[in-house]
Amino acid sequence: TNQWFLPAVRGDIPPGCAAHGFVCDGTRILVFGGMVEYGRYSNDLYELQASRWLWKKVKPQAPSTGSPPCPRLGHSFSLYGNKCYLFGGLANESEDSNNNVPRYLNDFYELELQHGSGVVGWSIPVTKGTLPSPRESHTAVVYCRKDLGSPKMYIFGGMCGCRLNDLWELDIETMTWSRPETKGTVPLPRSLHTANVIGNKMYVFGGWVPQSAGGEISAPDGEWKCTGSFSYLNLDTTEWIGLISDCHEDKSNLLPGPRAGHCAVAVGTRLYIWSGRDGYRKAWNNQVCCKDLWYLDTEKPPAPSQVQLIRATTNSFQVKWDEVPTVEGYLLQLHADSPVPSGAGAPGTGVPETSVQSSQGGSSLHQNPQSLPSVPYPEMKMDHPSQTNNVIPNNVQVSVSSNSLLKVEGKEKVAAPENKITQETVKNHADATGFKESNAPSLLPVCTSSPQTSANVGELHDMDKRTVNPDASVSSTVSSTQTMVTQQAVKTESSSTNGAVVKDETSLTTFNSKSEAAETACITPSTKVNPGQTNDSHSSKTPQRQMAPVKARDRQWYDVGIFKNNSAVVSQFYLLPEETLSISNKMESANVPDYRLLKKQDLFPGTVYRFRVAAINGCGVGPFSKISEFKTCIPGFPGAPSTVKITKSVDCIHLSWEPPASPSGNILEYSAYLAIRSTQLQENPSQLVFMRIYCGLKTSCIVTAAQLSNAHVDYTSRPAIVFRISAKNERGYGPATQVRWLQDMKTSGSK
Repeated sequence: TNQWFLPAVRGDIPPGCAAHGFVCDGTRILVFGGMVEYGRYSNDLYELQASRWLWKKVKPQAPSTGSPPCPRLGHSFSLYGNKCYLFGGLANESEDSNNNVPRYLNDFYELELQHGSGVVGWSIPVTKGTLPSPRESHTAVVYCRKDLGSPKMYIFGGMCGCRLNDLWELDIETMTWSRPETKGTVPLPRSLHTANVIGNKMYVFGGWVPQSAGGEISAPDGEWKCTGSFSYLNLDTTEWIGLISDCHEDKSNLLPGPRAGHCAVAVGTRLYIWSGRDGYRKAWNNQVCCKDLWYLDTEKPPAPSQVQLIRATTNSFQVKWDEVPTVEGYLLQLHADSPVPSGAGAPGTGVPETSVQSSQGGSSLHQNPQSLPSVPYPEMKMDHPSQTNNVIPNNVQVSVSSNSLLKVEGKEKVAAPENKITQETVKNHADATGFKESNAPSLLPVCTSSPQTSANVGELHDMDKRTVNPDASVSSTVSSTQTMVTQQAVKTESSSTNGAVVKDETSLTTFNSKSEAAETACITPSTKVNPGQTNDSHSSKTPQRQMAPVKARDRQWYDVGIFKNNSAVVSQFYLLPEETLSISNKMESANVPDYRLLKKQDLFPGTVYRFRVAAINGCGVGPFSKISEFKTCIPGFPGAPSTVKITKSVDCIHLSWEPPASPSGNILEYSAYLAIRSTQLQENPSQLVFMRIYCGLKTSCIVTAAQLSNAHVDYTSRPAIVFRISAKNERGYGPATQVRWLQDMKTSGSK
């Protein structure tokens, strides 16, 4: 939600402290040492169980040899596996906290943790090699190469009377210290900076650095300043790469300002930077505290899961896919098995603007056709409060000559109104926005906002009674994986064969498990994607480049839209002009067409459409998902049952549902199916096998414990047992409502 909140903590709440050590292990946080009230240094250890917001003061066993860590601040505290590693810091030799006699430390401790909660005790490892020199306000990170599997801890910089910029390595398996040789330009000596590992890179930002005069670094007792410089160290090649230099002037405020004592955390491949202070020679009357939040996208997002079907009608699909963390939108594409007419470069007529929309109350992003000018420096994005979570990202596209691509979000956010249905037209306009594909990182700020109302479809928690209403796109009881399938998808036997096994021949996942790159007519997006917002809730398209010598009209991928959320209702797609379809691999440098001038094509009944989706962040469009295919319904068949309820009893569960809203005649019977374990699932996990457990006129049935014991637990997202319910009229069975009954780990593990 990008919403700050103050949790109501309880237990042994620690006093406020500064320059402490802090690690996060799952849902628990460990805090050690720091400076507490009245300038006193601490060596207390606290544990916070974030799932319960419960603080606990823990008392580790003392090491078998030597003393436990003395009170300190400015130390490093790093987690790897079930152990924390404490190094260095600053101690006070005087017992009087008002009379500080500093002593820099280079002692090294290991703290063993208990699983889940609690600690075992301290130990003093026997190390080889030369210990790093004493220091405080340094950084320490742990990195393990995938191919070698030997974890290493890296210590960089710090303070010991003067700032440092030396790099130290500890092989955790052999406990051997060394100083690796590095390539590239080493960052200036610094303290109170941050270092975070994402992939194989250690990103170093900010801190106190020497005040340069004519290119000369000041003496240890000279002038010092805060910096906004930004570099990374490739931990595989030990090469330093500079992204933002110390002398860079950011007159447009597109980058984080100089700061020290800030905090930074990696979430997936995104780095968040929060707060800190800026000043000169640490004079308190010159200190400026920062309250801004920025983030850095270091690489393109991974491919989302396959597109899943929520609902199919005669001329539309409601689809969803699993969320990808820390992305700004999703590009959804389709192509039809039957040839699609090419579009003319003129507006479509008689087409409602709200026919392609996000299903969670936020509008999708519209393509802005204008190309944006390049600037010679990276840019950043600032965090500003907003009223809702459905914020359209206002990113300004830049080209950078260095190895980085940093982006800025405009200071004015435009948000969709909260608690509005998706059909509502959004009246606000956002600035021109854009994405540019690059393998380089992109740094952006974050917008904080009010909490989002979740709208999940079709996943039922294991509780006494839950309701799933597939028609309520804003219902809080609805989950994101409810699926309707067509008559052709679920092949049933006659009504007398109530135990018939039904093969899942839908494309809820995909018939083809090959990656998108293996497709013979693969069309990938161009290098420019410029999503913006217009005054309607339809979505925009990105141009495609054709990757194989096939007939463009037969195999062209068409854009459905760029969506903020991970679901959409699709009843149309945009047609590219005839001249665009003839372009082969030249779209990468072509201008983005104005999709507001393109015709939109309606979906046809009884037609198979193939879908794929890619995530977008500040670095550009990531790889596409595997391909799924769905078929629109044929007119005359009944709609899908709705409002599915699951009530749990001691030895069975009760399934009930409401009749279809559009029966298209008299309902002759209903059928309910249960996904069961099968050897076929081991060969192809995406092909579920269903057994019919009910057939009759009633809108409810009982699922026995014996039937449930044979159920397949689906792990494509959260563990769940899958049911399908469909209705039959004179023409046959219509689409089925699929419901995922969520299981806890104990329940799912026993099935």
